[in-house]
Amino acid sequence: MDTMEQIKQAVESNSIILFMKGSPQFPQCGFSGRTVQALQACGTEFAYVDVLANPEVRALLPQYSNWPTFPQLYINGELVGGCDIILELFESGELQTKVQEVVPHTSEEG
Repeated sequence: MDTMEQIKQAVESNSIILFMKGSPQFPQCGFSGRTVQALQACGTEFAYVDVLANPEVRALLPQYSNWPTFPQLYINGELVGGCDIILELFESGELQTKVQEVVPHTSEEG
């Protein structure tokens, strides 16, 4: 399977996926870190791809998405955007709504 097919499969097989630099536990850039924090504050799990560990994905994802920068968040197969857009959506409450439409929020106890 070529890299473009791998990207397409990753986007289509995960309700929420973040293409980022590093991992949610160890983001390798501030933009990826802030995006992860916003997603985690929504109380949902999400898949991720470390583009630093996958140079072919890093090279081809901007062509696939027609979006030049990282991170890139996809929800239900659609590109939502990068860090600035994600933070704006989070601050307005729209990100929480988008995430909850995909994965119902579970209340935390304690």
